[in-house]
Amino acid sequence: MLIYICKRFFLIFPTLIGILLINFIIIQFAPGGPINQVLSELKHNSSASTSFLDSSSLDMSANNKLDNNQNINSYGLDAEIIEELEIRFGFDKPAHERFFMMLKQYLFFDFGESFFKGQKVSELIIERLPISISLGLWSTIIIYIISIPLGIRKAVTDGSKFDLYSSLVIFTFYSIPAFLFAIFLIVIFAKGGYFPIFPLSGIVSENFSELSFFGKILDYVKHLFLPTLALIIGGFASLTMLTKNCFIDELSKQYVVTAKAKGLNQKQILYGHVFRNSMILVISSLPETLIKILFTSSLLIEIVFSLDGLGLLGFDSALTRDYPVIFATVYIYSLIGLVFNLISDILYVLIDPRINFSDIKNGF
Repeated sequence: MLIYICKRFFLIFPTLIGILLINFIIIQFAPGGPINQVLSELKHNSSASTSFLDSSSLDMSANNKLDNNQNINSYGLDAEIIEELEIRFGFDKPAHERFFMMLKQYLFFDFGESFFKGQKVSELIIERLPISISLGLWSTIIIYIISIPLGIRKAVTDGSKFDLYSSLVIFTFYSIPAFLFAIFLIVIFAKGGYFPIFPLSGIVSENFSELSFFGKILDYVKHLFLPTLALIIGGFASLTMLTKNCFIDELSKQYVVTAKAKGLNQKQILYGHVFRNSMILVISSLPETLIKILFTSSLLIEIVFSLDGLGLLGFDSALTRDYPVIFATVYIYSLIGLVFNLISDILYVLIDPRINFSDIKNGF
């Protein structure tokens, strides 16, 4: 098992390189890069009053040429300004050289500086990561806490009224878009709504540092309650049905009939035999559930609840073609996903000791 874990751990690095390479190649062919973004802005604002120019490192001669509007090219700007922009963004180097420089920096978690935010990418990620991790982690934990017992109960009572009514409720919630339910929660329960119980935005209050220990916990929970509820309301449907189907499949097998013949009660059969076999598929969906929440669902929730998480950061960066931020967020998300895939393999063994990864010789 230890050898397998070590192999999987070292396999993370070439996998990350492959993911970054694919994204890097796609970006090279994507229209409207960061230079085009700046040129478009400068073309419509030749007075150089844009936020980019205020924080850029363009030299004074380039700015003077911009003010004089001399020797404009097809973009309506001086060619030397474009050259300055290429140097600033690193596009004066060949693509393969830029890629290997990026890999060398990422090895030490050095993501460079944002093109447009005037801040190091690592600082931006550190600021936003706690929000995304909080949403993704708590949502995933609560989804599993709800889905597994509910799925087991539905499997045991398959075809009963409880099974029918619970399925109706589950798929009703599943059909409601998360962002729409989030707006409903804000209108009803957020400040300014009908029952102003929970904060409207942010992850903590402005006076968070002044609160007591338990006051900080309560403030944190109150801020996360509505966005987490919006994420989990439709997220447990597929996992609940997967748990139910896995248990139903196991309950129909011969060893369950044998266990009943030996006089074991239902609880002993369910949690002593069926549970281990059924949870293998359920645990395997853990990384997928977490990454899906981090990548897709959390973006809309972050927008609705004004939470500056990684989802919103990556979305804004994609719109502005802020490549360092785009690659850094892809890197972080991929790393989290690969680590959780490794954790799920370890959980396999903890749930069912019969699984022995040391017997795997060909592949991973």
